[in-house]
Amino acid sequence: MHLFSPLTLRDVTFPNRIGISPMCQYRAHGGLANDWHLVHLGSRAVGGAGMVMVEATAVEERGRITLGDMGLWTDAHAEPLARIARFLVAQGSVPAIQLAHAGRKGSTQIPWEGSGALPLEQGGWIPVAPGTEAFSPPYPVPTALTTEDLRAVVQAFAEAGRRALAAGFRVLEVHAAHGYLLHEFYSPLSNFRQDGYGGSFENRTRLLREVVAALRALDDGFALFVRVSATDWTPGGWTGDDTVALARTLKAAGVDCLDCSTGGNVPDTKIPLGPGYQVPFAERVRKEARLASAAVGLITDPAQAQQILADGQADLVLLAREALRDPYFALHAASELGADVAWPVPYERARPRPTR
Repeated sequence: MHLFSPLTLRDVTFPNRIGISPMCQYRAHGGLANDWHLVHLGSRAVGGAGMVMVEATAVEERGRITLGDMGLWTDAHAEPLARIARFLVAQGSVPAIQLAHAGRKGSTQIPWEGSGALPLEQGGWIPVAPGTEAFSPPYPVPTALTTEDLRAVVQAFAEAGRRALAAGFRVLEVHAAHGYLLHEFYSPLSNFRQDGYGGSFENRTRLLREVVAALRALDDGFALFVRVSATDWTPGGWTGDDTVALARTLKAAGVDCLDCSTGGNVPDTKIPLGPGYQVPFAERVRKEARLASAAVGLITDPAQAQQILADGQADLVLLAREALRDPYFALHAASELGADVAWPVPYERARPRPTR
């Protein structure tokens, strides 16, 4: 049963191949996790997911998307997250966290409160980016990062990683997708620099590689993931071939799994949405770069998830909106597929029994 077989990456063993994707809740205050996050994430662990990943967590204050974003830029942010990590472990799930920097998509409104830039008088800030081009007209105009600034960004990722490991997380994921800072650097659609961080493939991927190196140097035992946008879905942008080349480089640098999403760096891009539409990118990474991959995107059915793994298209299946609809997806999938998995003891009375 592929979906319910264990997976070991470094010193981390996932009890099954179902993971919960990082999903912004916009419920933090001052970057601090609270009861909402404990219940939201904890319920997915109770529901049987082998890995539960905390949403995009800003490595510095100006790296938030909104005022409601999670953060880990001070030691004070660590203990509320440690409480969550402890609960996830107690339910048998691997605790994971995504470390992020919003770049030019920072200082924006919480989605259900508005759109576009958050005014300075309402708590907004000047975001940073490879250059001074805004994501789109409603977004704030960023300040271009200097080489010295970039060293500070790398250090911020390293410090956040150190805090996350001390808090008990066993997977660190670098958010390098969806038009946020690291994606802004590697995509030719948003990086027009003329220095060592712009121009060639090697230069545009330099910042991501430096972040990876800084995190890998913290410890050999944790599993290091990177989420990428495997294509910009736009002519002249980042491509699937670029992703395979990057995957080979990241594997050599100590990355254990590439989390393959797409898009987000260019407004109004036409994305061919459909069930499993991003899975082929995870398959290419796994087969061509020989790096473990995670498949995401409109994976909603247990049989679909099982087939992705059975066909060798990915090593993990990460759920987002389906996990919001059904926190107990993993337990329900086990029943549907006939897998014998343990239920939480207090819920055992509700466990479906096989029919003859």
